[in-house]
Amino acid sequence: MRFPKLNWLKLKLPTSIRWRMTLANLLLLSVFIVITATGLESAFTQQAESTRQERLQAVSYLLMADTEVDSEGKIHLPSQLTESNLMSPASGLYAQILSTNSIWQSPSSAGQPVAFVSSLPKGQRYFTAVEEAGHRYFSFALGVIWPTDKGPVPLTFSISEDAKPFDLQMQQFRKTLWRWLAACAALLLILQILFLRFGLSPLKKLAAGLTAIEKGNSEKLEGQYPREIQPLTDNLNALIESERARQQRYERALGDLAHSLKTPIAVIRSTPPQSDTFVPTVQEQTSRIESLIGYQLQRAATRGANTFSKQTPLSPIVQRLVLTLTKIHRDKQIAFRNDIPPALLTRLSEGDAMELFGNLLDNAGKWANSQVRISAVLQRKRYLIAVEDDGPGVSNPDAALKRGVRLDEHVPGHGIGLSIVEDIVSNYNGDIRIERSSTLGGAAFIVSFPI
Repeated sequence: MRFPKLNWLKLKLPTSIRWRMTLANLLLLSVFIVITATGLESAFTQQAESTRQERLQAVSYLLMADTEVDSEGKIHLPSQLTESNLMSPASGLYAQILSTNSIWQSPSSAGQPVAFVSSLPKGQRYFTAVEEAGHRYFSFALGVIWPTDKGPVPLTFSISEDAKPFDLQMQQFRKTLWRWLAACAALLLILQILFLRFGLSPLKKLAAGLTAIEKGNSEKLEGQYPREIQPLTDNLNALIESERARQQRYERALGDLAHSLKTPIAVIRSTPPQSDTFVPTVQEQTSRIESLIGYQLQRAATRGANTFSKQTPLSPIVQRLVLTLTKIHRDKQIAFRNDIPPALLTRLSEGDAMELFGNLLDNAGKWANSQVRISAVLQRKRYLIAVEDDGPGVSNPDAALKRGVRLDEHVPGHGIGLSIVEDIVSNYNGDIRIERSSTLGGAAFIVSFPI
């Protein structure tokens, strides 16, 4: 059997966190007030009823002290009782003494619809609230054995009291209780709203900061935030900086590409088409144009540091590069060694990692005699990745990273690979240095990234 959807049960909650918390606090306070009021009222009622029972029991003892029973079992009481309220008609306090062949009722019960308790066994007590003819009473009864000359006589002392004063007392107590609880609840709600406003002020500040960035009035989120929000603001600043750097890379790459293409185009135009050098010149400059375009596209596509990037193992990426470069440098029989720990994770994108370490390993393979090694260590919250070879080393480390610079014209290449490496490292907030000699005897390119 299919039941209809009860769409009316779906409540539309406010989107504001402040209003959500306020409604939650209001609901919590309401439940707390109801539970507290119920508990206090129940405790007060029990205590008041217990007090009434003790009072009626005391009245029965006073009445018992005034009572006399003759040998025939007839009940006699003096004309003036110790409890004066039993003498006044409709006083609200009524009494009855019941024996096997006699009954006595207090003058106060004359004409009153009071229901007394019937006989009780010896030593038994009874207390309850009863309603008779629209009136509510508290009734207490005590069963005793009264000694006489002809033997013991069973008596039942019954005391009843009008419950109207008690009900008025409870009504006044409820009014006072709810008045104070409502005042306390209102005060607590106001304080919670103020505390909530104070607690959510960093979020309001964060929203204002993002609005300022959106309008162009600020470049990043400024100021200090609580510990719970500071990582969020740091990540947002890192994301904003990453996107801004990416946009700058696009703009710079387009400008650099336009500027770089001027020279080969000018060379082609200045060469006469009828000359013997025209075709070789066009081929050479076309190759240069392709290299420039590839380089600038690579620079523009570099992702850069991103806090939200997924961390990936570096060792498998390097291993694929090692297998490829081993085939490329088969003629030199270069032994590539991958010492990257399998547990090392990096936020480099796979494309950037392939380009970065592919250029470094390929460069090392060109200069190495027989060995190339890549390794990594952790040091002061940064991981250092070293690419070493056993070649002649680097004579001019500062010039090696400049675009278009080739330290040896006899080694094939275009002189832009290490420049790409430097750009990628910079985009990931890292740094690179070149040491003239390594443990293998050749150059060592050491890349450092923050963890």
